[in-house]
Amino acid sequence: MTQARALTVLEGQHGRYHCVTRCVRQAWLCGIDPLTGVDHAPRKAMIEARILELGSIFAVGIYAYAVMSNHLHITLSIEPDAAKRWDDREVLERWVRLFPSSEPEQREAKIAALLASSIAVDIRRKRLMSVSWFMRCLDEYIARRANAEDDVKGRFWQGRFKCQLLDDERALAAAMAYVDLNPVRAGIADSVEGSDHTSVQARAAELRERPSNANKLLMPIVGYGVFLPSGDNSDGNLEPTGSRVPMTNAQYIELVDFTGRQLKPAKRGVIAANEPPVLQKLGITRDYWAGHVNGFRFAYCRFVGSVEAMTAKAKALNQRWLKGIGYARNLVTR
Repeated sequence: MTQARALTVLEGQHGRYHCVTRCVRQAWLCGIDPLTGVDHAPRKAMIEARILELGSIFAVGIYAYAVMSNHLHITLSIEPDAAKRWDDREVLERWVRLFPSSEPEQREAKIAALLASSIAVDIRRKRLMSVSWFMRCLDEYIARRANAEDDVKGRFWQGRFKCQLLDDERALAAAMAYVDLNPVRAGIADSVEGSDHTSVQARAAELRERPSNANKLLMPIVGYGVFLPSGDNSDGNLEPTGSRVPMTNAQYIELVDFTGRQLKPAKRGVIAANEPPVLQKLGITRDYWAGHVNGFRFAYCRFVGSVEAMTAKAKALNQRWLKGIGYARNLVTR
């Protein structure tokens, strides 16, 4: 049964989410259509670029994404503290990047008109820290571009995007790994490097170019997250805020590769079967981790977290249970 988005999305508050949106009738509108043979795969690069562009506009941190042939995944955090730091003009400059005017003079006139109303500025500030508006600006842009290319009208996306609230760092890390391993699970890639149009491939490419970043703390691929400048940043200090994943860039890539081997045990490679040290840092076992990641495929629904957190969320929603509580309880007893 369709449920109100407000039960999952905490508007105006910090939150971590896993979002999924699917093409209408799950048609391969972003890949090679198996029925007609028409190749829509070039759209994947356009979609990936749009995700990164929106990540630089909204008050979000993009932690993971995967663009598939008939759907896409995004793991992101909403960072309202970032939006609150923007002055009114920066809010509107970001807004007009979303809805640009054809002429520079019109752009400045639009900003000036909006600056005259504090209510108009406040509305747009709230929209720039909204997961619903983020997905709207992503889905609508892609649909218009794709329909124009095909010279058709009508729906491109199946309907409302699916959204899961991620309660803690374990859920965030598991969602990231689940998203980045989509091409491996689908059988169209057998390695991190071969997982095209995913954030883990972009992270691996960056480390090849800048090996010194391997031991730096894992940050969002674009946008806000672990650190924001404090005050006027005149002394260069950084103030921690937002979501944190307690691992380095190299540890995350190793963890994704390890997780892929658990999902496909026959796969051979140079990484040993023993669990990566970062799992100890997260306080979970290899079996729990593999089950937690796999749970995004079929077990979890609106909320992902520990048994205690899911039970508390169900109580807060005045429900007896949430889908996934039993699965999470079984993982703990393994």
